Amino acid sequence: MDVAPAAPADLPALVITGASGFLGRHLIAALRDRYRIFALARRDPHAVGIPDHPNLTWFQVDVGDEEPLAAVFRQLGEVEGEKLVIHLAAHYDFTGEPHPEYLRTNVKGLRNVLELCRSLRPLRFVFASSVAACAFPPRGGALTEDSPADGDHLYAVTKRRGEAMLREFERDFPSAIVRMAALFSDWCEYPPLYFFLRTWLSRAWNWRVLGGRGQSAIPYLHVRDAVEFYVRLLEIHGRLEPGEVLIASTEGCTSHYQTFEAAQLASRGHRVRPILTPRPLARLGLWIIDQAGQFMPVRPFERTWMGKYIDRRLTVDPVRTRHRTGWSPNPRHSILRRMPFLIENMRTDPLEWHRRNLAALKTVRLEPNLSLFQLLASHHAEILEASMTHFLDHESGTLLPTYRGLGSDELRWAKQQLFLHLRNAVRTTDKGIFRAYCRELARRRFAQGFTCQEVHLAFSSERDIILRILKDDPRALPLTGAIHDYLEGTFLVGLDEIEDAFEELSGARLSYDGD
Repeated sequence: MDVAPAAPADLPALVITGASGFLGRHLIAALRDRYRIFALARRDPHAVGIPDHPNLTWFQVDVGDEEPLAAVFRQLGEVEGEKLVIHLAAHYDFTGEPHPEYLRTNVKGLRNVLELCRSLRPLRFVFASSVAACAFPPRGGALTEDSPADGDHLYAVTKRRGEAMLREFERDFPSAIVRMAALFSDWCEYPPLYFFLRTWLSRAWNWRVLGGRGQSAIPYLHVRDAVEFYVRLLEIHGRLEPGEVLIASTEGCTSHYQTFEAAQLASRGHRVRPILTPRPLARLGLWIIDQAGQFMPVRPFERTWMGKYIDRRLTVDPVRTRHRTGWSPNPRHSILRRMPFLIENMRTDPLEWHRRNLAALKTVRLEPNLSLFQLLASHHAEILEASMTHFLDHESGTLLPTYRGLGSDELRWAKQQLFLHLRNAVRTTDKGIFRAYCRELARRRFAQGFTCQEVHLAFSSERDIILRILKDDPRALPLTGAIHDYLEGTFLVGLDEIEDAFEELSGARLSYDGD
């Protein structure tokens, strides 16, 4: 879907890939009044809570799909003025398994964007890398902007290849590399921390258990500070050297022991001492959990590969970045200072807490219904247009005559409402959401003079269009069971609800007419 409002031409142009992601959404909210933003993302903006804005043009495209991406860049080439590019699009997960998206998105997708930027010639190409692209420093050492990208994790390897790839294009446009710390918000939204908190604040047998001496440590950065970093970077990009490496992070790192204590203090009101386990025993425990998890419906977060990082510290020293940019994170936003806010949000709005954190997980780790929810969102525009075409087609009009009388705008609105309630039912696995919507819709349509047969046929057509579109997407193959249970099953109860409502309303009308 392309949303192309008329943005003021005097504003600078900013292209953001991965715009529907965690950082991308926050950047758009912060920058949309200062830039003409051209956002590229797999997902529909409304599906991730990004409202329309006169300075925002949205392209629903996958950076791994070369031809559709090239078509988008041809449109970007027609945009007046010089442009800046922030490349955020990336795949990561914590399974430790070689998911094909690492290569497709992080390597091939980056190359596609870089090749197309040869003709776009941006003023600066900003590549979002990670401190995780670097190997852990030796005991007592710290990562700096000069540290090589030599990490050996799957994600690190793709970021290392990305950083090296930028050098191939240094004659075409200047770039900058931003190695970011682990991003979090007051709702958490950082998967490892989410799983840690879920265990530490539960009644599980291992709620007090920490691996090794509890000194496994990484740097955290609040998303507000990350946004401020990019705002500042865009302001001073002209002063940077070509290919300069910057570190967006707090100084040092924060250990599991520290976050455990902070979480317990915020939750229980007093400190709780964790149970520390020798590293060999902790690694054995991870192996046992990982092996047993292969036979569970949903595999646990803990994986064998995590054992090698027990008691290792990813300490950073970003002093040069501070000097070069004039930016530094707000001390009030440190992970330990924000822990009470995280715990308060988890307590007062647990549904939103889990919704946000499940959304932060990649599809490979999602429950089947949530994978289907994301798949439906990715096809929102295609489904809507196919449905509109079908309902306005002359041949269909003979079967759905009253729908043709609604008018194009009302018909489109009605379809968006249906799709919204369907996706919510899939996301929550609560078919009652869709049943209630169908009952209310049946009452509305009855009052407008629709027949039950016509509404039934319209809903069946919507179902068939959605199933046809999903069938052509290879991502739907492993979701056959979810499609049957959460999509076809939801339509089935919705159709029954429509029939029941029409029967009740017809009976009421007959009784009334006979009095």
